[in-house]
Amino acid sequence: MSAPDPRYRCPLARLLPEPADLEAVKRAGWRNQDILVVSVSDRRLDWMERELLERIGERLCGRLGVHHVER
Repeated sequence: MSAPDPRYRCPLARLLPEPADLEAVKRAGWRNQDILVVSVSDRRLDWMERELLERIGERLCGRLGVHHVER
């Protein structure tokens, strides 16, 4: 006769955070704080919009992939 394995339910499991809806966070940042978070590789953007984002990013932050420390 084999007994079923008792399952121990950890009391900390209920404290695990719910995954955030990143698009909702981005929308709230734009609407409430004038902060725009956009990936250059976002498929919703056309070629011209991606190019504009790249140019703005390079002007404000430097080229992609180049680690530059501003002094």
